[in-house]
Amino acid sequence: WVHRLNHATWLWRFHSVHHSSVNVDWLSGVRMHPLDSILSRLCVLISLGVLGLPIQFSATYLWFLQFHSVLVHASVAWTFGPLRYVFVSPVLHRWHHTGPIEGMNKNFAMVFSFYDLAFGTFYMPPGREPLRFGAEPDDVPDGLFRQLAYPFRRGAPGPVRRYN
Repeated sequence: WVHRLNHATWLWRFHSVHHSSVNVDWLSGVRMHPLDSILSRLCVLISLGVLGLPIQFSATYLWFLQFHSVLVHASVAWTFGPLRYVFVSPVLHRWHHTGPIEGMNKNFAMVFSFYDLAFGTFYMPPGREPLRFGAEPDDVPDGLFRQLAYPFRRGAPGPVRRYN
């Protein structure tokens, strides 16, 4: 749900830094605004705490999420076959990194793709891969310091437009 909020609220200003990569590869998994990263991980930790899971599990799960993020952003054509309906694959997640017309407002799940199936946001056309990547509008600047400042500048974009 936090990932969906990142696309539909003022949080897009921070999350758009992650989506600004025009070449999605394993490094895209760690290209995030620090506040986006902190908020996402904090929500995971709070959720796991509410479920009563021990802190050791939470720490291990955060390491797993980081590894999985690098994996699903890798530039490989892995679909995971029938397991694509259970786990997010690199191809499934690449559709999430396209523009709004192609599929950006789909595939919000971080690990388990059955959430996207349940909420109607699963999108992976068979035999196709996305043609274009990057945030829209395309005004996320290049450079570390400009990207860190980007969400705070006047006129930074709001949520992603919906095209369904």
